Amino acid sequence: MADEPKDNGVTPQPEDGEQLDLFNAPAAWSEKWEGMPDFNLKNLKPYDTINVQFRSAKDMRAFLVMLGEAPARVKSIWYPKLEYLKQSVRNAAPTVVPANRYPIYVISKGRWQTPLTARALLKLGIPFYLVVEPQERDQYAAALATVQILALPFSNLGQGSIPARNFVWEHALSSGAERHWILDDNIDGFYRLNNNLKAKVISENPFTFAEDFSDRYLNVAISGLNYEFFADRRSIHPPFVLNTRVYSCILIRNDLPYRWRGRYNEDTDLCLRALKDGHCTILFNAFLAKKMPTMTMKGGNTEELYDGDGRLLMAQSLQEQHPDIVTITRKWNRWQHQVDYRPFRRNKLILKPGAIVPNETEANAPELTGEEPDAQGNTKP
Repeated sequence: MADEPKDNGVTPQPEDGEQLDLFNAPAAWSEKWEGMPDFNLKNLKPYDTINVQFRSAKDMRAFLVMLGEAPARVKSIWYPKLEYLKQSVRNAAPTVVPANRYPIYVISKGRWQTPLTARALLKLGIPFYLVVEPQERDQYAAALATVQILALPFSNLGQGSIPARNFVWEHALSSGAERHWILDDNIDGFYRLNNNLKAKVISENPFTFAEDFSDRYLNVAISGLNYEFFADRRSIHPPFVLNTRVYSCILIRNDLPYRWRGRYNEDTDLCLRALKDGHCTILFNAFLAKKMPTMTMKGGNTEELYDGDGRLLMAQSLQEQHPDIVTITRKWNRWQHQVDYRPFRRNKLILKPGAIVPNETEANAPELTGEEPDAQGNTKP
């Protein structure tokens, strides 16, 4: 990506499932990030690794002792020995942040027993609308008594989440808001990435900074938070990526002349239509959404969309919508779409007239505290 324009922000984001080795941060991002939360990352990846094999437990123990390690079996070690690098930390110190400006909608189906996103927002005290089909309203109301529920005027249309998403868009327009958030229902919390640590947000509003940054510019159509598992904490990458797709935790400008369409890959399709019209999209890494992997939870539209040849149909659908930039590939034993985002490098952020950008970033990042995680990055309650 050596030919990336310096004033285009940051390197385009790879597609879902690709190796995220494109997180190269041009110097330009630091200028655009003025006045935003502190963001510093170092390269903590190893120079190289080797596989050492032992004929016996005795040989293994002798090798570990020779290197100054405890003589117990371990999966990996550093040489010279380094202190354990925490994968994540659970809490951030309480801070005072303004409430976000734009309405938040969580669309949900069949998950009143596991309403992850709703619980995460309730824990942060952030108001939101929970959008459900009418036949499930009572179950959701019983599980989430304090949540404002919007019952859809339809049910079981067999079109995935498209009708619900368009209902949300019209509802947001009628409220007079300039933008609206639309979130999937399987987000298990939000994280702040800084200093090579991920801190689970418990007292900050992760949406405020995204709104502030997006509202600096005339032509940001869509923005949102990256997935937590896509942002490797040991790698150097920027706080935001320009002109790529935004998934699952999305801030949309309400005056766009589009609506959700199709049945598959609706978020990628919406972003591509905006990009083709010269708008910009922004994917944030400074704050992250812990989205659960697809097909790991019951409910939603999993069976409706992914059963059988669902993966191939998804890829074919996007290729039919955007044949000029979408190809179909097979990776990791499944069909995937591949999008060429290079044509959108020419889409530049346009600062609003009179927009005030502070001269420096917020120097005081929240202190990261928490319990040591296990091998999966989990902490004790």
